[in-house]
Amino acid sequence: MRTFDYERATSPAAAAARVAGTPGARFIAGGTNLLDLMKLEIETPAHLVDISRLAGLDRIEETPEGGLRIGALVRNSDLAADRRVRRDYAVLARALLAGASGQLRNKATTAGNLLQRTRCPYFYDGNQPCNKRMAGSGCAAIGGFSRNHAVVGASEVCIATHPSDMAVAMRLLDAIVETVRADGSTHAIPVATLLTLPGDTPHVEHGLEPGELITAVTLPPPIGGTHVYRKVRDRSSYAFALIAVGMVVQEDGSGRVALGGVAPRPWRVEDADALLPRGARATVEALLTGAKTTSENAFKLPLVERTLVSALAEVRP
Repeated sequence: MRTFDYERATSPAAAAARVAGTPGARFIAGGTNLLDLMKLEIETPAHLVDISRLAGLDRIEETPEGGLRIGALVRNSDLAADRRVRRDYAVLARALLAGASGQLRNKATTAGNLLQRTRCPYFYDGNQPCNKRMAGSGCAAIGGFSRNHAVVGASEVCIATHPSDMAVAMRLLDAIVETVRADGSTHAIPVATLLTLPGDTPHVEHGLEPGELITAVTLPPPIGGTHVYRKVRDRSSYAFALIAVGMVVQEDGSGRVALGGVAPRPWRVEDADALLPRGARATVEALLTGAKTTSENAFKLPLVERTLVSALAEVRP
């Protein structure tokens, strides 16, 4: 690990200004992703701004509209255990408990979970070309080992997936991300547009400005219904999703669906939600329209359908 400067932030606005004005600066809170990347010298920040002690960002509060405001520093384990989340946003609690391990959930934060970087093995291997790690170097996954890679939303230069289970539930629930910018102004960004598709610039992973700091994630009022989160992986714990299905279904059969493990960001197609009463096949065809597979990850398409069939059977016995 390379040497770096370190300081503790005194306020969200000061932290944003410091990172925006300091070359090579990064925020750090739980550090469950960033520190690993620093040890491998994939990330080499020259300056770390510690936001983990900022007052108020570790709270879960009810909003005047009847939703929940989740501070950026709320730990994954605390969020999953919150009685309001378990009661009204059960898909979020289930997604969180499906992620990582108990030890990591005790450290990982809400904002950090959303912004974690891909777990593509070629991204983590500095000896392999990776357009996400070094723009223009190439993509070793294309033509390489691609079993875990994207089947929708990818591009000709990157087929990595986004690893977050929590983000799938946040996308399903239409969450809004609150931020503060370097000039002290605040901003609200739908989770739907926070993370970007790779296109020709896979190294650009989100739409935040330099130094823009996530301060909270707001959930709208509860939508009711039956909440389901199914994660299919190679082992039963401490593994990233081959595919994941998050779903909320109402008594009349209507609902919404989001997928993980298939795209560079949590994958939801609102037009597919309307097809849920018609069954899994029609819904999956709409969700995965235009899918491009490799010989190693083509199994994901039927796996999504089978998992959705199983989840619907749980909801509609």
